[in-house]
Amino acid sequence: MDKPQQPFVDGIPNLSEAHFAVPTAERLQVPAAFTHAPRFLILYGSLRARSFSRFLAYEAARLLEAMGGEVRLFHAHGLPLPDDATADHPKVQELRRLSIWSEGQVWVSPERHGNLTGVMKSQIDWLPLSEGSVRPTQGRTLAVMQVSGGSQSFNAVNSLRVLGRWMRMITIPNQSSVPMAYEAFDDAGRMKPGPLYDRVVDVCEELMKFTLLTRERADYLVDRYSERKEREPERLKAVAADIGFGKR
Repeated sequence: MDKPQQPFVDGIPNLSEAHFAVPTAERLQVPAAFTHAPRFLILYGSLRARSFSRFLAYEAARLLEAMGGEVRLFHAHGLPLPDDATADHPKVQELRRLSIWSEGQVWVSPERHGNLTGVMKSQIDWLPLSEGSVRPTQGRTLAVMQVSGGSQSFNAVNSLRVLGRWMRMITIPNQSSVPMAYEAFDDAGRMKPGPLYDRVVDVCEELMKFTLLTRERADYLVDRYSERKEREPERLKAVAADIGFGKR
């Protein structure tokens, strides 16, 4: 197969030089570090009175607070199904405010029918990719966890990872899957000591590290060439013309 001559001398004719920015280490430097505690939102995917995903969410909240974080949990009781209410519904507004406030998130779902629950998916579906100029999830760190009634599975966390990427979040490598959750928690809802609990500590520790590493740099890390082009007034006018707006 023919290869272009190196170093390449044929240029990059399709590139808009006005919007092209070479990533540099200098741009990753933080002029003024944040002084507030790292902010975490935790979502869980079950409304049962004895909800193991809620118990696991509480364990993550305790750990993140012990590491110096500020934590909020969203309780989905009363959250309507997506498209069954308007976005000004109080529970929807509460969820979106918390997501915008957060710098990192933890998503904890039970596994039901081999995947995440509808309660979990509904919460994520109510979070838009963008709302005006605000992106409630973009650039935030994310840790994913699941609980299972049977043997260990990774179906729910795998689906949560797909959703996290789709929501433009920085999903950390580590994750937690708790099998036979009814044996992993005591009668008070506290997780029993052992390797499964240790893995939850690992996940929270890693989430804190990634959040401290990225939160001041999130805007730069997710700044995209294609989106810089799309923000140009001329580009917006062209798109409007293509879809029929702006015609008299």
